[in-house]
Amino acid sequence: MNENFFALIEARFPGDRGTPCLETPAGLAYTWDDVDRVTSRYANLLQTLDLAPASRIVVQIDKSPDALFFYLATLRAGHVFVPLNTAYRAVEVDYFLANAEPTVVVCRPCDFHWVSALGKRFAIDRVLTLGAERDGTLFERAARQPESFATIHRTAGDLAVIIYTSGTTGRSKGAMLTHGNL
Repeated sequence: MNENFFALIEARFPGDRGTPCLETPAGLAYTWDDVDRVTSRYANLLQTLDLAPASRIVVQIDKSPDALFFYLATLRAGHVFVPLNTAYRAVEVDYFLANAEPTVVVCRPCDFHWVSALGKRFAIDRVLTLGAERDGTLFERAARQPESFATIHRTAGDLAVIIYTSGTTGRSKGAMLTHGNL
């Protein structure tokens, strides 16, 4: 049995995938079929990067439907999602990049220059952007990808997400969550 968190969600999609799943305050609606198609595009894009299985992907972007879809696509593609608060600046992000050892970083378009400069310090040459308004290099490149993807097999014990604590008593620590934890 595939215990990838996305596979577990997908198994519970409604029979009619044309039913609404998500609607934005601006009135943009997404169906369950849209969730499948968009996450497939993002997952296919990740495959084009030739990443090792369970690669860590640091993500520092605004909340949006595409941020949610990229989170699900990262898990679907068998990688590890590492979200960072958008309020973090270079000194904090430097620590997280050193600690998480990602192979890909996704940031807001407005942060690309300073994030990519930090990425170079850690030999991370894959820095992509994703904006809250369906923009950025990640969105543009994913739009050209196939709309179907076979979800990568994962067990309940495989790492899915690393969430950093607030660090109130010292340095932030990465809490490692498995597909089973989710």
